[in-house]
Amino acid sequence: MNRLIKIISKRKIIISLFLLLAIFASFQAFLLSEKTFKETGEKYAKYNNYVIFKTSFTHLTENKDLYQLYPQDHKDLYKYSPTFSVFFGVFALFPDIVGLNLWNIFNALVFLLAIYYLPRLNQSQKGVIILICLLEFMTSIQNQQSNALVAGLIILTFGLLEKRNYLVATLCIVFSIYIKVFGIVGLALFLFYPGKWKLALYTLGWSLFLFVLPLLFVGIDQLKFLYTSWGHLLDNDHTISYGLSVMGWLHSWFGIDPGKQVTLFSGVFLFLVPLIRIKEYKNYTFRFLTLTSILIWVIIFNHKAESPTFIIAMAGIALWFITGEKKALNITLFVSAFILTSLSPTDIFPRFLREDYVTPFMLKVFPCILIWFKIIWDMLVLKTVTIELESDN
Repeated sequence: MNRLIKIISKRKIIISLFLLLAIFASFQAFLLSEKTFKETGEKYAKYNNYVIFKTSFTHLTENKDLYQLYPQDHKDLYKYSPTFSVFFGVFALFPDIVGLNLWNIFNALVFLLAIYYLPRLNQSQKGVIILICLLEFMTSIQNQQSNALVAGLIILTFGLLEKRNYLVATLCIVFSIYIKVFGIVGLALFLFYPGKWKLALYTLGWSLFLFVLPLLFVGIDQLKFLYTSWGHLLDNDHTISYGLSVMGWLHSWFGIDPGKQVTLFSGVFLFLVPLIRIKEYKNYTFRFLTLTSILIWVIIFNHKAESPTFIIAMAGIALWFITGEKKALNITLFVSAFILTSLSPTDIFPRFLREDYVTPFMLKVFPCILIWFKIIWDMLVLKTVTIELESDN
């Protein structure tokens, strides 16, 4: 056991493992045969999501609408900001096999940096947290998704805020919003720190900078058009899916549909309730629990949540469990999440259980919902909660 703890505590081993997995996932996607989509019969590369991101930069420079289907290039729509297209231009410079590897490696490095940058945790705790997220990390990068990056940016924001590095912290959270809009919930972390005018000005400055960044490649009129088109896409996208979310769980279990707006506003209200305890803002435990709440909230209240997004929620769950009290309830909730959320989509899990129970009854998201409510409760009765956080070795 001591030897295992020593191995987990070695940062170089954990980082090397994740980088190797990122490279493996990239080559796996690149070398596999083309994928045929039933709807159209068209064939696309197995790394279709990477192609979507890469060609968005090409479409940007060609003054095309980023938010239309381009079946000759890829399957599905591009749903990110025009700014993310500019950012992805860096990867688009390279041949696909190189750019794909760099993209997955970048996701891995930001996620690892964020965990290792967290204060008041020792190296073994950080190593265990990262390993708990391993399966969800692989799911994300095998789909060439940006979710590990978004999780890393939100967690890194917290670490930077704790060390009062407001300039970089605000960049991280604003950039996460320009990748996926739900990153905006991370702005709630700013409530806990002094210098709110400085935080506000930095946030405004980075927001404006990233907003106009595409002007390097398009004119003002085209930029206005792109943001309008993106807004229409997000508005229409909001009406067509339940996702692996609270909404999907309510529909699956109870056959009820309170409406996405009602569900979302209810989630916002419940998220904000513990934040009325302003006196606890000076309490590190309270701030840390808020971080875990944010990471889970952005998934369970996201009507478009799918399996590759759960690296974000599992990061919150791992942070909550490893640093919290090991009571029977907490252990039961964590084990349920690890089995149903992380293991259930894998080949390790019995297929008939996945197809007959996990998928139709939204059991992948259900433990995440329960844990989020437990975190909210913990924040409301903080005196009964003890989080064991130690200094770095």
